[in-house]
Amino acid sequence: MSGTNTVRERIPSPWQRQARRLAAAQGGANRWVVLVVLCVSLVLVALDATILHVAVPAVTEDLRPGSIELLWIVDAYPLVCASLLILFGTLGDRVGRRRVLLLGYALFGVASAVAALADNAQVLIAARVLLGIGGAMIMPATLSIIRQVFPDRRERALAIGIWTAVAAVGAATGPVLGGFLVENYWWGSVFLINIPLMALLLPAARWLLPESRGTGNGPWDVLGALMAAAGILGVVLGVKRAGAGDALLSPWTLVPLLAGTLLLVLFVRRQKRRAHPLVDIGMFSRPAFATSVGCIVLAMLALVGLELLAVQYLQLVLGLSPLETGLRLLPLTFAAMAAGAGGSYTLHRVGPRAMVSLGFLLTAGAVVLLTLMGQHDRPLLLTVGFVLLGFGLQTTLFGAYESMLSEAPVQQAGGAAAIGETSYQLGAGMGIALLGSVMNAAYAPGLREVPGVSAADSASAANSLGEAYQVADGLGGTAGESLFHAARTAFVHGLHVTLLVSAGLLLLGAVAALRLPRVMDCSAAAGEADAAGDAVPDARDEGGVPAVAAAGTVALPAQPTGDQAGHRVKVPGPSRARHGAVGAAGSGRTAP
Repeated sequence: MSGTNTVRERIPSPWQRQARRLAAAQGGANRWVVLVVLCVSLVLVALDATILHVAVPAVTEDLRPGSIELLWIVDAYPLVCASLLILFGTLGDRVGRRRVLLLGYALFGVASAVAALADNAQVLIAARVLLGIGGAMIMPATLSIIRQVFPDRRERALAIGIWTAVAAVGAATGPVLGGFLVENYWWGSVFLINIPLMALLLPAARWLLPESRGTGNGPWDVLGALMAAAGILGVVLGVKRAGAGDALLSPWTLVPLLAGTLLLVLFVRRQKRRAHPLVDIGMFSRPAFATSVGCIVLAMLALVGLELLAVQYLQLVLGLSPLETGLRLLPLTFAAMAAGAGGSYTLHRVGPRAMVSLGFLLTAGAVVLLTLMGQHDRPLLLTVGFVLLGFGLQTTLFGAYESMLSEAPVQQAGGAAAIGETSYQLGAGMGIALLGSVMNAAYAPGLREVPGVSAADSASAANSLGEAYQVADGLGGTAGESLFHAARTAFVHGLHVTLLVSAGLLLLGAVAALRLPRVMDCSAAAGEADAAGDAVPDARDEGGVPAVAAAGTVALPAQPTGDQAGHRVKVPGPSRARHGAVGAAGSGRTAP
């Protein structure tokens, strides 16, 4: 009998294995292996947001979707992903971030197979919805796990720099890889490449990644999570409809916007009243956190609309193929990678305020430089402009993400990461809507009075440059040629106006960034605070058994007495002093 007990004592329990895995991840080279796994998964999620764009003509020819179906084929993934980020980010804080991440991997792989083999538009839309759900599980989990395994802020800054650069690589590589696959294989291959990578990632992540969760007590707010998801879905859908050309007061735009805004307002009020909120709204009272979120929105608002217009310019004005277009955008990607790799050093030297402000200013300068683009190809100008744009934008996003994540309490890492990713998606949607509207307003007047072209044909041509080419081709002769040249001229003029508006938004971001801290706080107290907060990520991982902290100490469960029954006792430490006092109920919200 004693021999049996000895054998049992030698076999580590699940919670002991998790604690040892976290200690190894935090204390040695394993944390960089963890970062590689997280970055590879992020590449796939970012890749799927853009890789389908160049495959749309092939999908249209094969599946023959209607106009509404085609819209949902393209938009279902980003819409669903954006709306569920807060839901799954906060769920990971409660049930385990690694657990949610692994489920996301599995769902992403299955959905990719369904999408690749879809034989009608409805199946493809359903697969894109599932991909969006999987992406929403993966994205906030990657950032919150980075927060967990890199307790030292300097190392974490380097890790976040690599993370943001990888996200840029995935998004920018999408059109290149998609163009290559569509030209050489069939459109389903853009989804099929996910499957072998997910098959490798799933066991690797299960073996290497440590489990962690926040310290929040109480039940998970299911109703609040659904309110947040529906509210964000409504806002993003309304913004996207406005960006697609619908009038702001049309039912398809106004109803989702109003309903989404109302639900988000109710969500915020609900979180303020709850003892155990999904998201600590008090984080927004901290200037560094709120400013970082605002800077992410402004940066994406300026960038995504510009990328969309740049792709149209390269293909429709300069006549480049999808693959050539993707290759022309590669300098932007390489510059973003360089900015991410050097971001930690730069942040430590100049501080968050100067870094984010200078990033905005550099991006604004690149945008103004690109106003020199005309109807003829100028490769050197485009390359220099894209390099400056990528470097400046990545510098901005890196500084904003790092400040936001470092300011948030560690127990709210999943929620904070979800807020950052949601602001990224909202900024992208708003950028397409706003800059698209500016572009249409500047483009359409140039086609009102074209010699030999009727008012009806002019109105059709004013919808987009692609449609103008179709109308011109149908007219033929002198009238068609006049419309062709007028449309190109109007598009370039509209592009210049849009670039100047974008530069103004970027300058506004540079001013807003002045509210960020002047220096990067890497003091011993701050480092100890992070370490204290990160030491016991999941003290109840298996059956409520305490986990061994990375430092070798044991987090003993408090013995409840009197009215403390049912609540864990909070041990004050440096992290509590840094982020504010924690109430006796263990809500995790900061005291005023």
